[in-house]
Amino acid sequence: MAEQKAPAKGSAGDNIEQFGYKQELRRGMGLWDVVMYGVLFMVIIAPQSIFGSIQLNSHGMTPLVYIIGFVAIMFTAMSYMRMSGRFPIAGSVYSYVQRGINPHVGFIAGWLILLDYILVPSLLIVMVMNWGTALIPNSPAWLWAVVFIAFNTFVNIRGIQMSRGVDWVIFVIEVLAVIAFIALGCNFIMGGGGAGAFVLDPIYQEGQVDAHFIAAGISLAALSFLGFDGMSTLAEETHEPEKNIGRGILIALCAIIVVFVAQTYIAAIVQPDWANTDPDMGFFDSVMLVGGPVFYKIMLVINIIAIGIANIMNAQMASSRLLYSMGRDGVIPKAFGKVHPKYQTPWFSAVFLGVVTLCLSIPMGDKMTQLAGLVNFGALASFILLNFAVFLFFFIREKKRNTFGDIVKYLICPWIGIAILVYVFTGFETMTYIVGVVWLILGLIVGAVKSKGFKEVPEAFKHLEV
Repeated sequence: MAEQKAPAKGSAGDNIEQFGYKQELRRGMGLWDVVMYGVLFMVIIAPQSIFGSIQLNSHGMTPLVYIIGFVAIMFTAMSYMRMSGRFPIAGSVYSYVQRGINPHVGFIAGWLILLDYILVPSLLIVMVMNWGTALIPNSPAWLWAVVFIAFNTFVNIRGIQMSRGVDWVIFVIEVLAVIAFIALGCNFIMGGGGAGAFVLDPIYQEGQVDAHFIAAGISLAALSFLGFDGMSTLAEETHEPEKNIGRGILIALCAIIVVFVAQTYIAAIVQPDWANTDPDMGFFDSVMLVGGPVFYKIMLVINIIAIGIANIMNAQMASSRLLYSMGRDGVIPKAFGKVHPKYQTPWFSAVFLGVVTLCLSIPMGDKMTQLAGLVNFGALASFILLNFAVFLFFFIREKKRNTFGDIVKYLICPWIGIAILVYVFTGFETMTYIVGVVWLILGLIVGAVKSKGFKEVPEAFKHLEV
């Protein structure tokens, strides 16, 4: 297939006709709405759910794990920023690899990250089910799943305007909860509790940090940063997406790492004996120590609300936009490309995701670790293709290599991103590889059938200037 020329630099991101599509979704988001979406997708209080297991695996250096994960994921985030600036359309990595390499490889990238996007809501619902039954003993776990999935699917269909209002309320609640925990934790430590001082052990311990630690740290922390990529799926619902998506990704990631490190540092020195940390409720044990049983229950409720509504809602929103993008291209059934006539949202994709999430989450209630591994496989595999697409499109095809800045942006950073991701890939469990490879093979079969042997391209590519 002939190489696609990039749109003119001065073209408006709001005009998606230049990419072969019609504007069907409603634009209503600005920069700070995008930032809010990303922060809530990544979840301000996300470390609280996996703090215990990371403490045990990192020998008490959870904050360092997040710092390493942040540095590692930033190389891929920069690739997202480059591609969202050039191709401000829904579809995220599917669309970027599609335009940066070719439509068939783009389909594979989209198919791989579907494993992430379809499983993430299920993983989150499993957390909510576990916390819900801990909060209200003997309550049916399935009921927690049904209630939250139904609510989030409804809001997803109603559209960005409704979800934005819910997001702001939950954002304020999360921020106040984190501030309260840090304040109470500092008071506890200054009063002689925990480590009794603001020690540096959670940040660095000599002789404990090696290549294996770094790889394990990236793998463990990667799940918490997944969500920044979902911000790019909102390009067709955002004003000036060529500017606001990239800026939003950068701002959201920088904000979230500060909050992640602050709360895990306090939790770590509240319980300096990391070897005896409860892998499931470790963070909440710190909450109990600094604030007592009332604060413990409040934080548990906040986690259920934040994960069960804001996080799952935004995960379903990103997933439905990816399915919409692939559906309108016809690489998966076109029904996924259906838009609600009144709300201008991909309603069929939203309903489909709600049903799939319900069907997966209830039987997987005790298999959270396995779900997390599968999510990482799909995401990291597609990220590798994205980084290569940046290198191929900008550095090779467009020959952007005349300045040192170009070399850093389009050669060095993408390849560092690829190297990091490949290294992390070596640490997955055997079952993760098996399921991931089976999913990939299934994708190759579907792609071959839909494209008649990888010969047909989506309609949007047939009328572009080549």
